[in-house]
Amino acid sequence: MTEANNQQEANDTTLQVPVFGYELIRDMLLPDLLGKDHTQIIYWSGKQLARKFTIDTQEQISQFFKEAGWGDLEIIEQKKNEIKYQLCGEMVKRRLELNKDASFQLEAGFLAEQTQRQKGKTAEAIEEQKKRQVIYITVQWDK
Repeated sequence: MTEANNQQEANDTTLQVPVFGYELIRDMLLPDLLGKDHTQIIYWSGKQLARKFTIDTQEQISQFFKEAGWGDLEIIEQKKNEIKYQLCGEMVKRRLELNKDASFQLEAGFLAEQTQRQKGKTAEAIEEQKKRQVIYITVQWDK
């Protein structure tokens, strides 16, 4: 393999990762390792990830979600101190089909921290519903 091919592979962000491996770690191993508080730990881990990947626009957040394999993210409602997101897509659908208790707290924490940074106000997020293979995450921030 040439150096150019090696460089292309190193820069390629579309490498295929088996979904099953992701599910093993995310939905089976981490809850066992982290114990009963795993959802809170995962939420704070999402906030920490957001500190490492600072994003300036909603479009870039949606793109990050796609690249991370977290699903398709879109804003469905926006109020003065609140944004409601819809998270859907094949990965979300598959995770919910295989594990009805799948947690999306990593995504919620990530959105809370990105919003907090962008708005300059304390923000928190809640994962609201799992309905028809769709997750709703509401981010609220201080007035």
